[in-house]
Amino acid sequence: MGQPVLPMLPARARSIGASAGLLEGPDGGVVFVFGLATFSYAAGDEVGRRLAAVQLVQSKIALSRDVASAFGVTGVTLWAWGRDYTAGGVAGLLRIRSGPKGPSKLTDTVRAQIVELDASGLSLLVIAAQTKVSTATVRVALGRVAPATPATTEPLAYAEPLLDVGDDSVEDVADDRTDDSPGGVVGLVVLAAPAARSAERAAARFGDLTEAPVVITEGAQLPLAGLLLALPALEMTGLLRVAADVYGPMRKGFYGLRVTLLMTLFMALLREPRAEGATRLRPADLGRVLGLDRAPEVKTLRRKLAELADQNKGAELQAALGRHHTLARPDAVGFLYLDGHVRVYSGTRQLPKTHIARMRIAGPATEETWVGDGEGDPVMVITAAPSQSLAAELRRLLPDLRALVGPDRRCTVVFDRGGYSPLVFTEIIAAGFDLLTYYKGSWSRAAVGAFTTVDYTAPGGSSHSYELTERLIEVPVPGRRATVSQDATPASTLTLRLIIRRSPDGHQTPILTNRTDLAAAEITYRMSNRWRQENYFKYAREHFSLDALDSYADHEDDLTRLVPNPAKARAIGQVAGARTDLTGAQVDMTQALGARVGNR
Repeated sequence: MGQPVLPMLPARARSIGASAGLLEGPDGGVVFVFGLATFSYAAGDEVGRRLAAVQLVQSKIALSRDVASAFGVTGVTLWAWGRDYTAGGVAGLLRIRSGPKGPSKLTDTVRAQIVELDASGLSLLVIAAQTKVSTATVRVALGRVAPATPATTEPLAYAEPLLDVGDDSVEDVADDRTDDSPGGVVGLVVLAAPAARSAERAAARFGDLTEAPVVITEGAQLPLAGLLLALPALEMTGLLRVAADVYGPMRKGFYGLRVTLLMTLFMALLREPRAEGATRLRPADLGRVLGLDRAPEVKTLRRKLAELADQNKGAELQAALGRHHTLARPDAVGFLYLDGHVRVYSGTRQLPKTHIARMRIAGPATEETWVGDGEGDPVMVITAAPSQSLAAELRRLLPDLRALVGPDRRCTVVFDRGGYSPLVFTEIIAAGFDLLTYYKGSWSRAAVGAFTTVDYTAPGGSSHSYELTERLIEVPVPGRRATVSQDATPASTLTLRLIIRRSPDGHQTPILTNRTDLAAAEITYRMSNRWRQENYFKYAREHFSLDALDSYADHEDDLTRLVPNPAKARAIGQVAGARTDLTGAQVDMTQALGARVGNR
């Protein structure tokens, strides 16, 4: 290692890019450029301070974002200073007091006149007309409202001399503050430079560091500090602990598993959910939140994610997170919502086509099965086989769901018509689950007079009102080879509850379930909660790039897998239509015969 370069800035100066620095104290401030004192201003000279900031940008000594950060202002404020300087020179940087510029009309004589008129019983409007002031001024004179505080023209107060932390710990720095300081930040650098991590980086380069420790940089301002509000929610998910148990420590280096996971999470919260989004974030700002001097850049982040992907433990991580979810929130997994999500592919490679419901077309895409809890939060997600239906995925997921909730816990599986299959219903019940879905097929609508208005208060306190009716229905089970239990006799039908909800426009929605212990209103509420999962997909597509490619790798299609036959589907549709016509004809014939008998 070579000899360290001598610093070009005083020890307590704030860096402004690579060439300049700012040192402020009780006597004012000095701007250094390449180690030379170039600009200076006295304490309270706000115009001089603004001029120094504007000159740094206009002379291209430093970038505007670095200048704004060092001077403790936003980029918009710095831009406004530059605009005012260009328009009016140094005089344009003067702070002009807002509000009325002339003397106040509320003199002692006018105030006494207003009080006298008010004592005579006149209204505020009449008093204002006689004294030639506004009704607001009359109220102020009578003491009914406080006068508006004029905008201050005092210059900004600067911080105390900057602390030279040196080797002091964070606790020692905190002890140096004065308790009576406003906001408790007197003595703190407005935007402190992160602590140098040269020793740790050198150790990582030689393979002597497993992961850089967390070192918090204190300052009066912290960019991206709002990300820290997500830490309690992150702790509830158990992501860091579960991932550490599943993956173990990563290869030795400066950035470890904790930083890799937090980096991806924070980027998603900043609406940059993909690795290349790191190019649009300042590494130093994100590094302060991570407890480092700077966050990893794109190539490093991709290398770390590739290292995790090479372990092929994604399914194991999903299962472990699901188990933690059920332990941390047992009340939310009494109802598990299953839905398929189609990730559309628009590239040039030949991928199997599947039906895209939201676009109402068939196209290249991959399919996933998402499992959410009763509150709409995701529990786990599994990539489905190409062209696999939700009903087939339900059958495959039953052992995983039972392992997730435990052997004795009662759980209801909720899904839409994509998972409708009477044969799968029997397997769901045989696996110890209850089912809740929409009825699919031909059915007779209920009469309007059969509906009853039912009010329901949800667990969260919200109130709902439904028009409901219900009856039992026998669902045919085609090709049923086994019964629900070993002792049951074979049957060709499955008896379930059919709860019908009537909308204000008259539309009737049939809901199917085997739960006999719950009221119809609660069944309807639980079924309606399925839209929380749909809303999550919509939000995640817009803000978290849910449909974005996470890899360019592809796999050859299994040529022996079964796929739906379009000709067979058309034939089934024709047969179903013929049966419907036949049923309608039989009903018409029965009604005609009844009318003829009645006429006799």
